[in-house]
Amino acid sequence: MTTPSTDDPQPPFPYGTPDAPRIAVRGEARLEVDPEIARIGITVAARGTDRRTALDDLTRRNATVLDLVKSYGDAVERLETGGFSITPELTKHGRGERVHRYHGRVNVTAELTDFTSLGELTTRLADLDLTRVDGPWWALRPDSPVHRQARQQAVREAVQRAREYAEALGTTLAALVELADIGAENAQTYGAPQGRMRSMSFAGAAAEDTAAAPLDLEPQRQHVYAQVNARFTMAPPIL
Repeated sequence: MTTPSTDDPQPPFPYGTPDAPRIAVRGEARLEVDPEIARIGITVAARGTDRRTALDDLTRRNATVLDLVKSYGDAVERLETGGFSITPELTKHGRGERVHRYHGRVNVTAELTDFTSLGELTTRLADLDLTRVDGPWWALRPDSPVHRQARQQAVREAVQRAREYAEALGTTLAALVELADIGAENAQTYGAPQGRMRSMSFAGAAAEDTAAAPLDLEPQRQHVYAQVNARFTMAPPIL
């Protein structure tokens, strides 16, 4: 074992030195802003005594839903099909396995930026046969400038807090030693659904004479949170 030389560099003292005292602070920012997008989930269903009938009905209803959503043009930012299934339902009684009927399902997700169109679209979708609508879930875009605004505000708060500590000691800040981003995140990426809209009806049911009135949806405010840790050195105070 060798004895370390006194000339070897020593790690910096973590709490500073009398000649260069350190201040460690945390900066935080909490913003409340309007959402930028709204997401709805659409489930289209069909059923029939044979596979082909169920599949044909599902294809027709899915096309109706997609055409309706696309008719809103630029108000729809994204339209995606998330899943598709045709499932046989077996009889519960009798010997052997026999298919009683087939159930078909397609899941579609739509994101809208026009919240006025959103209320009308959700009502028209929910009015379709064997169609279920869930949502809306409100959100900000991942690249929203609000996130940058929150991070910058957290940094400014950290600097201001450090200056206040230094002023309390009758001195000033000298240099920034470290700035650590410990998470600038949207505390609630998607708000809780504002009620669940559902319209499940059977083929052959009497159609409504008039269209349902558009839903009046109030956008849910989004909470954006940012936090940083910062360390500064300051001029030695006279105590």
